[in-house]
Amino acid sequence: MTAAWRAAPPLVPTDSLSDTSETLDPDNWDALRAQGHRMLDDMFDHIAGVRDRPVWQPIPAQTRARFRSPLPHAPTDLGDVYREFSDHIAPYATGNIHPGFMGWVHGGGSAVGMLAEMLAAGLNANCGGRDHIPIEVERQIVAWTRQMFGFPDTASGIFVTGTSMANLMAVLVARSARLGSVVRQQGLADHGAKLVAYTSVATHGCIAQAMDLAGFGTGALRRIPVDRNHCIDIAALRVQIAADRAAGLTPFFVVGSAGTVDIGAIDDLNALHALCRDEQMWLHVDGAYGALGILSPDLAPRLAGIERADSIGFDFHKWGQVPYDAGFLLVRDGEQHRQTFAAPAAYLRRETRGLAAGSPWPCDYGPDLSRGFRALKTWFTLKTFGTEKLGAMISRTCDLARYMEAKIAAEPRLELLAPVQLNIVCFRYRADDADRVNADIVAMLHESGISAPSTTILDGRLAIRAAIVNHRTDMQDIDALLSAVLEFGARETALLNIES
Repeated sequence: MTAAWRAAPPLVPTDSLSDTSETLDPDNWDALRAQGHRMLDDMFDHIAGVRDRPVWQPIPAQTRARFRSPLPHAPTDLGDVYREFSDHIAPYATGNIHPGFMGWVHGGGSAVGMLAEMLAAGLNANCGGRDHIPIEVERQIVAWTRQMFGFPDTASGIFVTGTSMANLMAVLVARSARLGSVVRQQGLADHGAKLVAYTSVATHGCIAQAMDLAGFGTGALRRIPVDRNHCIDIAALRVQIAADRAAGLTPFFVVGSAGTVDIGAIDDLNALHALCRDEQMWLHVDGAYGALGILSPDLAPRLAGIERADSIGFDFHKWGQVPYDAGFLLVRDGEQHRQTFAAPAAYLRRETRGLAAGSPWPCDYGPDLSRGFRALKTWFTLKTFGTEKLGAMISRTCDLARYMEAKIAAEPRLELLAPVQLNIVCFRYRADDADRVNADIVAMLHESGISAPSTTILDGRLAIRAAIVNHRTDMQDIDALLSAVLEFGARETALLNIES
């Protein structure tokens, strides 16, 4: 031992240790309690009165400038900080809790989920592992998802940020299953470089990103054409697989869609399972929002075959209405899942008793050691509402899409651009230079605060895309959107005529 280590450490003044002013707890809990009750009541009012506000509104320059201020060094009264939130943050959020939000596939959340998130923050649990009840809550959600999708008791599951992460993790598990654990030490090497994966041209871009991040590169992903219903063409997939095998490549991974991002198409999952069984390939289902259609008796038959998948990625924060974020990965072979991510370390030593017990831990099933208590808001949502009510809500969003489809069909100034399969309606206003007109219509809808759809491109044509995900959306919101489209479309068409 060196002299430096033998030297006695300097004494810390005991008066600094007895000074409790540096704690972050309040001096006056009653004052904090009063402020907290006001914040909670205000947020209840914010949700309850959401229909009285614009869906979205532009951020004023002066508000945006406030968030360019320098790092705060001195304390600020909590009431003043909350006032800034109320005046400059709450009014300018995304708007997806609003019933008129139909742009991207965002869930509306719920007041129950908000309360659960508050409780989870109070516990401040790190759900990477160890033996505490938040881990048991997550394990219960894993068991419930097995029941939802008909997976065996040996299947594993884990909360993640969203399906983009779940899809990446599924690629990694499939990679490990194909190449063995050696891939974790040696990387892809020569054999791994020959692996190729398959999905349709209609799937989300995160699949290509997952192939990139997993080390394969986007060139190893084959994007297969779709049929007239926007489902993957199984015959074309078989042809591509045969061609790749003939070229000395190794097909290993297929992604089927349960609700494509553009129109909500569901691939033939039974046919994909049969193909993957014959070809000895991993079948993953990207069910970002559509997989939860399994809770709806009306929609569940259309997901036939999902129970045979090797893995499923989906989001409770979409159709499940859990507040962001609450993505999930379910893997049939739980041991293969664990072997893909488990990384023993001395500082993560597992014991048979005490707080360090309870192995395996969630961190053995994913890349995150520090993890929030996402399971609690999901547990509250499932326990409070039950799967029957959630399933009925999901069915209703699809009923509203069919209502919208019928309204469009009855209006000669509008045209439908894709079949309505779930809860997404793609249409546009008929006009010369229709792409420009409809892009302007969507921008005007956003700026008006009436509604917030998005756009997409279908067969080379720009479409107005209405994704009805929010449980608060009703027929009056559909009517308001279509009325505004007709009004703004007529206005834009008149301007084009003047310009010409």
